[in-house]
Amino acid sequence: MIEVRALKKSFGSNIVLNGIDLDIKAKEVLVVIGPSGSGKSTFLRCLNLLEQPESGDIRINGISLMDSKTDIKAIRTELGMVFQRFNLFPHMKVIDNIMIAPLKVRNWTKDRAREKALELLKKVGLSDKAEAFPDSLSGGQAQRVAIARALAMEPEILLFDEPTSSLDPEMVGEVLAVMKDLAREQKTMIVVTHEMGFAREVGDRIVFMEQGVIVEEGTPEEIFERPQHARTKAFLSKIL
Repeated sequence: MIEVRALKKSFGSNIVLNGIDLDIKAKEVLVVIGPSGSGKSTFLRCLNLLEQPESGDIRINGISLMDSKTDIKAIRTELGMVFQRFNLFPHMKVIDNIMIAPLKVRNWTKDRAREKALELLKKVGLSDKAEAFPDSLSGGQAQRVAIARALAMEPEILLFDEPTSSLDPEMVGEVLAVMKDLAREQKTMIVVTHEMGFAREVGDRIVFMEQGVIVEEGTPEEIFERPQHARTKAFLSKIL
């Protein structure tokens, strides 16, 4: 579903991605781990061109994002993204936050968008928060709304950029539970996270990144039980 070839990205003289090659299959849960500053979030943001790579290619369903003729807006409608900081519109009720993209981008009727929004709020356990404003929500609730908003567009691919990193520890579980449910539904998911328990339990494949390159990749069992690279072993020994 996604092909990445020789992807490079720099910020000034700082090389953040240095030749990433990766294939991601449909319905796969790919978990990207690694130390802070290793390029994980930048890689994710390149997949929907929130960051513009300098060179290399990204193909989604065979269509190159680097081709100037490609309709990037159309590609982005198939990529739902959940950010670290929720990014909800504070002046809009929860249900309106979820409805806005289907209304504006998919051109759904208001009734259809509302029905979908209520269905998704039920899915993430927040049916009672439809008419609330974001500032009345806990961090965990806000992130679950953000996941519902990403799902509202019925995207083919879900991107999660450290979705629990700004949450209090007791709120992490409620967000991870929703993500586990999505994985069981065989959604194609790319998850950047520091939650190793989630990576081990839910990931089909783990990618370990450092200094802008993929150091090692494999199944959760291979990475967590039998890492091959000294750097992977050192990283895991500090956090497990």
